[in-house]
Amino acid sequence: MTAATGSDPFALLTALPGVHDAVTAARSSVDALLRHRVMRRGSAAVTTEVSLRAARASAALEGHDVGLEALRARLNRALPAATPGAGSPAGTAGSGASGSAADANEGAGGQPGDEPAGGLAGTAGALDIDVTLGAIRLYAELGTLRGAWERAPRQALARMHVLVARGLIADIDLGRPREREHPTASPASSADLLPADASPAPVSHTGRPAASGSSGQVASGGSPTAVPAGGTGVAAIVDPADPLGLGPAPSPAETAARLSGLTELLLARTSAPAILVAAIVEGELLTIRPFGTFDGIIARAAGRLVLISRGLDPKAVTATDVGHVESGRITTSATAISDTTTADMTARNAATRNTATGNVPTDGYADAARAYAGAGAEGVRRWIIYYAHALELGARESLAICEAVVRAN
Repeated sequence: MTAATGSDPFALLTALPGVHDAVTAARSSVDALLRHRVMRRGSAAVTTEVSLRAARASAALEGHDVGLEALRARLNRALPAATPGAGSPAGTAGSGASGSAADANEGAGGQPGDEPAGGLAGTAGALDIDVTLGAIRLYAELGTLRGAWERAPRQALARMHVLVARGLIADIDLGRPREREHPTASPASSADLLPADASPAPVSHTGRPAASGSSGQVASGGSPTAVPAGGTGVAAIVDPADPLGLGPAPSPAETAARLSGLTELLLARTSAPAILVAAIVEGELLTIRPFGTFDGIIARAAGRLVLISRGLDPKAVTATDVGHVESGRITTSATAISDTTTADMTARNAATRNTATGNVPTDGYADAARAYAGAGAEGVRRWIIYYAHALELGARESLAICEAVVRAN
């Protein structure tokens, strides 16, 4: 990612076809959420529940899917006195519930600093729980990371990796950028975020494995094949280093350069809306995979932190990660109309209404991320529109949570 002197690359992206309308629609959905009457006095309960669901969804997108009720039961066993959400308002630094989330993770997944002999720890089921608890711990601490993110994004990212990966990888690797190639990777050529003429270009996969489009299968020199399961966008068989099937990660040198470029852009002034900045931050971190482990969870948390720090979602009540999972269900719903829930049908109907305006992409999460990773302007455009739509779906999920809080009171 590079930026010409005196330019505003983020703002340039708003001119891509469909981006302005998609971002405006997403902003309207978030604004409607923030106007809900429960936000006046009960926003903390909404934030707690949203943080739990968003963290669970983020872990599921990484290939570690734990049912919500099973997760609640696990948290309640670890912390009998804790609230079911076991998370803190992500926009509130230093709240007691933050510590509770961390304590729950340690109680269920080992002490901080434990160094598993075999790298990633535990059996598949235990690992799913441990990674999900790590995501909960990270999301609970986002409020405390806001200042560091605004001053020194790379330091904040390192801390994010420590929070999610503690007890799951060797201590020496916590918070450290990737220094080795992906086992199947070959050096990838760097490309600008947006071509100099700012005109859409076909997605190019030069130097990357060929993807099979909607199937999600990637030929990666013998790497496990990632196939979205059940229309959720969650991979049934995943390469832990590449759960979205993006192909080989950029070389460590290119990763460092792109991370530096992203940092420079984040520290510079921009007139671009927070939603667009969050989309690019998440897409770029998904693509470059700076740490080599749990990069997807970190990318999604960073996108969430952008929305918090730039004032779009100051109370951290938008469940964008849930929107990512829901978008996969909507993408495949045309061939699976039966056995739908009311929530699924409502979301599908909303998507159908908006499709006529061009605001809803046909991509699921993995497809949209692969489009971004192609580095062409068309892929970037598809990703931003997709991300805005996922944010809309997340806001609707949060509105349902608001109504549940009202009924409970």
